[in-house]
Amino acid sequence: MNAFGGLMVLFQGDMVHNVVALLLLAMSVGSWVVIVWKTWLLRRASHDVARCTAAFWQASDSDSAHNALKAFDRSALVLPLVQAAQSQLQVTRAGRCLGAAGDAASQLTRVLRDALQSSLHKLQSGQVLLATVGAVAPFVGLLGTVWGIYHALLTIASVGQVSIDKIAGPVGESLIMTAAGLAVAIPAVLGYNLLGRLIGRLEADLDGFARDLRELMVAQYSEGSAGRSASPRAED
Repeated sequence: MNAFGGLMVLFQGDMVHNVVALLLLAMSVGSWVVIVWKTWLLRRASHDVARCTAAFWQASDSDSAHNALKAFDRSALVLPLVQAAQSQLQVTRAGRCLGAAGDAASQLTRVLRDALQSSLHKLQSGQVLLATVGAVAPFVGLLGTVWGIYHALLTIASVGQVSIDKIAGPVGESLIMTAAGLAVAIPAVLGYNLLGRLIGRLEADLDGFARDLRELMVAQYSEGSAGRSASPRAED
């Protein structure tokens, strides 16, 4: 009953007061949905990245590594990097477009950078909402407080006399808006910071894997090029 009564207090004012209360409620629901969803997503992504990188380096060849990543990479973070690198090597060997301009190392750097940015964009989704709610919600609650106190003062002025029972109710209801704004902002800020740390760890893991993958692909391309150039000499 107390929680229900406190919720009803938020909607006992005029239209502006109710709009502010509804906005805070929407911010709270949205931020909690993002926090729960991102927590589940990042936990699964952390597990997937660890399994995928281990499976890739334990594979005997590129085909078996690709098949292993298809089975493990449910979050689709590691597989796009490998696919981008393998596709670029095919373009480099063909050498018939601008994508094959330059050496293999620079080409792989370009495509892996783009693929890495795409994977990181998935991890960053929802962070802007949490940051916005954490920054804006206290001021939205303060707006409701100021508006409520303004109307409380108008009521007191119309009555013509000041008493504690006439001030305590309206002012107390207005101050609830400030508490509501803080209650919405604090979880959003904490969620943003904690999830940001998890995202930072995943970004470091993916960046390290991309660098190692680039070195591997460059070495494979160099070995293949050396083998092709040596074949005519052996025939001669």
